[in-house]
Amino acid sequence: MTLSRYSAFIPLLAILGAVTSLGLGTSWAKHTLFPLVDAQGTTAVRVGFSALLLLLFWRPWRWHLSRADARAVVLYGAALGAMNLCFYLALRTIPFGIAVAIEFSGPLAVALLSSRRPLDFVWVALAIAGLGLLLPLAHNVSGLDPRGVGFAMAAAVFWATYIVFGKRASAMHAGHSVSLGLLVAAIVVVPVGVVHAGSALLSPTVLLVGLGVALVSSAIPISLEMVALKRLPPQAFGIMASMEPAVAAILALCLLDEYLSAIQWLAIVMIMAASMGSSLTAQRRRRAAATA
Repeated sequence: MTLSRYSAFIPLLAILGAVTSLGLGTSWAKHTLFPLVDAQGTTAVRVGFSALLLLLFWRPWRWHLSRADARAVVLYGAALGAMNLCFYLALRTIPFGIAVAIEFSGPLAVALLSSRRPLDFVWVALAIAGLGLLLPLAHNVSGLDPRGVGFAMAAAVFWATYIVFGKRASAMHAGHSVSLGLLVAAIVVVPVGVVHAGSALLSPTVLLVGLGVALVSSAIPISLEMVALKRLPPQAFGIMASMEPAVAAILALCLLDEYLSAIQWLAIVMIMAASMGSSLTAQRRRRAAATA
């Protein structure tokens, strides 16, 4: 096999590495930091250290920042911080894989709301059916904590908002927008963590593990995603990224002993299929428009 053939696997390996690294970092945080500083403190050290690492790496002060760009970054970063906080609050009471699957409905909704073709409504129905199997509705069939589900749904809303505001900041250099966005996110969540966890955040164990979690769950995934995005169209990237709920569920099973029922696994697969189908449909529609 030639080197060029091997290079075709680089985007897939990069995305797989990104979602795996993110899952490992989140599992590590839940296992080690939650008992010490709870979800709020964990969010504070993870986002705070992530912002610090990316600020040092990208040095965003080198670029000019217009007033319009600053407004976009503030909205984008605030949504990012709120999304992270709500997601970690959800992880306190519901399994990691299920939280990711519910949160994934946010970007899926953004993609589907911009579509009007009949096939798109098939993906909507599939996603709704998957969520219906996960959510604790009639008689609490799934056994999930309603508060945890509520926080996961809030994280989905903030993820969708993050995408909308992120598009407004997309004209900026990626390193510029991401580093400043994480700085704003840290400004949003670090005070919450300080109020909740107090001086426990200054524990050497918390600081050391927090730095590691920030590296594994933010710096490495973002870098790998940038490698993939340079080699893939957005739709293909979306299809491959749809594996994240399954990877999260498998890692949670192996590392956190979080077992899911057959119905819950089916729901995760349905949500993944809806996301993949939406991305594939968008890719075909764009190709058809380009050849018209």
